[in-house]
Amino acid sequence: MSIQLYNTLTRKKEKFVPIEEGKVKMYVCGPTVYNYIHIGNARPVIAFDTIRRYLEYRGYEVNYVSNFTDVDDKIIKAANELNEEVGDLTERFIAAYHEDVNALGCEVATAHPRVTEHIDDIVEFIQVLIDKGFAYESRGDVYFRTRKFEGYGKLSHQSIDELKVGARVEENAIKTDPLDFALWKSAKEGEVSWDSPWGKGRPGWHIECSVMAKQLLGDTIDIHAGGQDLTFPHHENEIAQSEAATGKTFANYWMHNGYINIDNEKMSKSLGNFILVHDIRKQIDPKVLRFFMLSVHYRHPVNFAQDLVESASNGLERIQTAYSNLQHRVTISANLAENSELWLDKINEQINAFEKSMDDDFNTANAIAAIFELSKHANVYLLEKNTDRHVLQQFIDALDQLMGVLGLPFDNADELVDDEVDALIQERLDARKNRDFARADEIRDELKAQGIILEDTAQGTRWKRG
Repeated sequence: MSIQLYNTLTRKKEKFVPIEEGKVKMYVCGPTVYNYIHIGNARPVIAFDTIRRYLEYRGYEVNYVSNFTDVDDKIIKAANELNEEVGDLTERFIAAYHEDVNALGCEVATAHPRVTEHIDDIVEFIQVLIDKGFAYESRGDVYFRTRKFEGYGKLSHQSIDELKVGARVEENAIKTDPLDFALWKSAKEGEVSWDSPWGKGRPGWHIECSVMAKQLLGDTIDIHAGGQDLTFPHHENEIAQSEAATGKTFANYWMHNGYINIDNEKMSKSLGNFILVHDIRKQIDPKVLRFFMLSVHYRHPVNFAQDLVESASNGLERIQTAYSNLQHRVTISANLAENSELWLDKINEQINAFEKSMDDDFNTANAIAAIFELSKHANVYLLEKNTDRHVLQQFIDALDQLMGVLGLPFDNADELVDDEVDALIQERLDARKNRDFARADEIRDELKAQGIILEDTAQGTRWKRG
């Protein structure tokens, strides 16, 4: 089997072949840290974290880099409005970002570079572009000569003439061409700035990712990823400046996730439907939010609606319930040989279906369907009077492994149980056997008061916190 992924650059699925066998160099554009991230920001974090996990599942060593833009017009404006130092503001929201994405089950990147840590590298990179004739200084700013780079528009599939029609011509423009974009911005009074050969200033937005990707991953990387909204101009400009500087292909594969709508409307502050992860995870279990996001293919738009989120919650609970029932039954089952091969074949069939779906451009929607089917088989098997401990463990291991790839590990019931709860549950079971139903009900009420809900099932009594 081989992984096929959709390359935005070529607009088709391609066989994934990394530059170095067994290793993947992956760069994902990160947030501009002037506020809490919203659920639109969360989607690429979840999508590409899952893709990273699957690549690792397939045996690749993934060098996963995701940056923080910690100096920018929006950051400076927010700091001024809050009467706060830029560095203090960005530190606060970087910490908030980590808190949010950790709650969403995302792994920490191999590296989280910040723009302010690479100013010297950026200045050096810009100078290379100037020396090669791809950039020029004008009144303390430095601009990239867009027309000089052949193939500009190849990622967004636009011609330079089409772009010219849509370009805004500024009065008293200091650019030689409206299509040129800023690599370095001269400092305004009171703004955070750094010294450069062109005077005090700070980097333009596009240059940062080119420089940090080069510094941490090399001239050519395997996968560059981000939200669909970054295709143009951000990623288009990254290609132009990177390939102009190095003369090499910047990224072999470009991946972009689809947009998020709120109740079938575009998310925006003006519509009042702007949802921050910081807020929504107080109302919705972050695992449910992640499961919901992954229930749709990463390239397709997602509609965030209450009924769809509830459906995702119910689906995740069904899988969790099957898993919990398996865990309970495996402790009381013997090793039998009856029908074992039949059920092991069913397990392997769904593992293969999961892998086939993920190999097809990381289709998590179909992969989840395979997990549902695996859970359904488990539920049917649990109805049998005699179950084989080995088969039960294979069901458990398969669910653990596949849900782990999706970044959705199961709640470990063993971590929740304590001696007091165990003793009360056992006392309740004894009371029921002795037909002391008053005491059994009393224990149930006592546990409920502690936030513990009992479930009497065919596999025995299970519990969960309410």
